[in-house]
Amino acid sequence: MEFNHFLSSYLPDLAYGGKRLLDDMVEQAKLADRLGYRGVSIPEHHLINILLTPSPLQMAVKVAAETEHLELMTSVVVLPLHDMRMLAGEIAQADILCDGRLILGVGRGAFAYETGRMGVPIETTRAKFEESLEVLTALLTREEVSWDGEFYKFEALTTMPRPMTLPMPPLMIAVMVPEGIYACAKRGFHIQTTPLQGSHDKLLAQVNAFKRAKADLGDAGNHLRLSLSRVIYAARDENDAKEKIALAHSYYSRFDNVFSGPGIVEHGAIAPLPREQSMEELADNLIICPPAQMVDQLAAYAEAGIDDVIVSSNLGQSQSESLEAMQRLAEEVMPYFTHTAPSEFSQSTGATR
Repeated sequence: MEFNHFLSSYLPDLAYGGKRLLDDMVEQAKLADRLGYRGVSIPEHHLINILLTPSPLQMAVKVAAETEHLELMTSVVVLPLHDMRMLAGEIAQADILCDGRLILGVGRGAFAYETGRMGVPIETTRAKFEESLEVLTALLTREEVSWDGEFYKFEALTTMPRPMTLPMPPLMIAVMVPEGIYACAKRGFHIQTTPLQGSHDKLLAQVNAFKRAKADLGDAGNHLRLSLSRVIYAARDENDAKEKIALAHSYYSRFDNVFSGPGIVEHGAIAPLPREQSMEELADNLIICPPAQMVDQLAAYAEAGIDDVIVSSNLGQSQSESLEAMQRLAEEVMPYFTHTAPSEFSQSTGATR
């Protein structure tokens, strides 16, 4: 099992500013590279102060220039918000500038507040995502592509430049519902998923759906990878863990507002709303603890067959605390689990010119 650091870009204090926020993300990526993390994940979100990265491909290119080994995984590019004819060229350019280290995670979007204000009602995102995925794959793998669909109609064209990674950068689909995980993996896609603040049973249902699809595919599914995102924080001690659980509860009071709530946002700041889930219940579903305890909890993830854990640990703490927690994880937890080289995924899913 490998470890990927999520550059989750949380800005609870707007006065902290975008410059410091983005600099922090780059500094975390550079440390992840030095510490032996397999990669970093970069979200795409707009108009709000959580998961705030309007252009994950730009960030991937920046991080590529500052690191040597990391996989650069988008988590995720929200396809319904983009025109695939433009996005295909941007992906090809990013693939080149990242020297083939780009892993393209894509999804349909999760926040009605965000997609609606970007002109794409959340109710339409599933259908638009499905067609966008087909168009994007065609544009990246073929030349002189024409299309006549519901959302796209265009005459023959060729995306330029062509991708460096052949036939295209590795593609992962973000999906949470077990039936959706099974369907996407059965189609031959790598999977990104997360139980959010849900229980371990929910996580196991997601993992088992992926494993069923791989089993049904036989040898054709051997290369497929499952990346699972979870809030994981290597605390100094029990008191530090309690502080970070309180921060996580505050984070989810904002996340829930735009994920499943009314979407109350003012000047880009999501309003915290009361939560039904208690802090104790939340703590049971996250991995926020000292390293020795964390090894035992993550052993269940490795046993379940998760290929990559995407470590979401930016809960609103200081940058220095974030960096220290990354180092504790790398030095006291990761050695129990890691065993593959950072470049293995790219080697197994595509060749470069």
